[in-house]
Amino acid sequence: MAEIKPFCGVHYNREITGDISNVICPPYDIISPRMDEQLHNRNAYNFIRIEYNRLQEDDSDTNNRYTRSAALFQQWLEQKVMVTDDEPAIYVHDQFFHLEGDQYKRRSLIVRVRLEEWSKNIVRPHEKTFRGPKKDRINLLWALNANTSSVMSMYEDKDLKITSFLKKMDTGKLLISTDEIDGERHNVWTITDPEAVKEFCDYFNNKPLYIADGHHRYESALVYKKERSTCDVVENPDAPYNFVMMTLMDMDDPNLIIFPTHRLLHDLKSETLIGLEEKLNMYFDIEHLSLDASDVWQKVDSIIEDEANMKLTVIGLKQGAVSILTLKDLSAAVAMMPAERSDVYKKMDVSIVDHVILEKILGIQSDDEKRIAYTHERKEAVSRALNGDCQLAIIMNMVKGQTIKDIADVKDRMPRKSTYFYPKLPSGLIVNHLV
Repeated sequence: MAEIKPFCGVHYNREITGDISNVICPPYDIISPRMDEQLHNRNAYNFIRIEYNRLQEDDSDTNNRYTRSAALFQQWLEQKVMVTDDEPAIYVHDQFFHLEGDQYKRRSLIVRVRLEEWSKNIVRPHEKTFRGPKKDRINLLWALNANTSSVMSMYEDKDLKITSFLKKMDTGKLLISTDEIDGERHNVWTITDPEAVKEFCDYFNNKPLYIADGHHRYESALVYKKERSTCDVVENPDAPYNFVMMTLMDMDDPNLIIFPTHRLLHDLKSETLIGLEEKLNMYFDIEHLSLDASDVWQKVDSIIEDEANMKLTVIGLKQGAVSILTLKDLSAAVAMMPAERSDVYKKMDVSIVDHVILEKILGIQSDDEKRIAYTHERKEAVSRALNGDCQLAIIMNMVKGQTIKDIADVKDRMPRKSTYFYPKLPSGLIVNHLV
């Protein structure tokens, strides 16, 4: 199935830039204006200048954010600010991070993966993409001829063969080791031995890959591949543009954190809220727990963990309380969903929220961002509901890698804003130069 290959990665030269933690940056799609300013001020070589160069008032076809990124990338290569490895390698990436007082280490592998159309079912998506972000990434691909940030993907390793292989590789060459910044640090090891590389790549011969984060980057790479191939006189299936940089991780790794995306509702008409609990009670059993109780969230988590019936948590339905909604009849909820959607889709809590609570009961479309805001942090969702920033907060349940696999296996897509993989992969740690 998936074709995996090593490659000669491009990375920062610490002798020039100093600690690598000061020059890598988050992926383009989570960089806020405030973060943009911080990253530009952090280091003159910060990768933000390549990954997401600033717009300027006098931008033109010949001088714009993409041409500036390309010129700077070429300059840094020439000045040895960034260097290219001599040997093709598989890069083992250890990402250390903190969450709720605990430290985690998420191990993954940075490789080249042959680009395949969705229809081949070798690389499997779980969410829809949008035109705007794809156009931006395609423009950057054409300007740089490089993957600046990796597509995060998952694989299944029930027999633990890949896990065992990686344990044997702990003595590999340490290429990058960063200090901690923004609560994260990184180690990158290289596997260059041809026999070890072949053994690893062969493990994926009968495995599909599941895109976790980076659907826009993958689809942009597909478009770039098609456009580049038309420029070749002779077809070359092994040309670098036929591949994309991916970071692969075990879907059952407990250090793979997948947050849900909570729904924060505002600008709801008063008549919509009148009798809301009564309307909800047609489809859900409702239990209220006092927010004043010191152990309220332990109780909530304990109730939610019981998977016998689908449960949701709502703040704002009753003053001073957290409300637990337990679905009464799944078949009644399913009847409100598009008939063409899969059984997996129809059983998901986010589908029930979107179709039953938002569309059926509240009468708002699930993609109405004028009345729906989002956060992946439960504390923020609760706080915003309690301080009046929103009228209702619907707290979604944690997402499992298996759920993403299940929906991708039946060629369906999850509702938008369903998952948030944490932490994000950094940009600029390893770059895949498509030359």
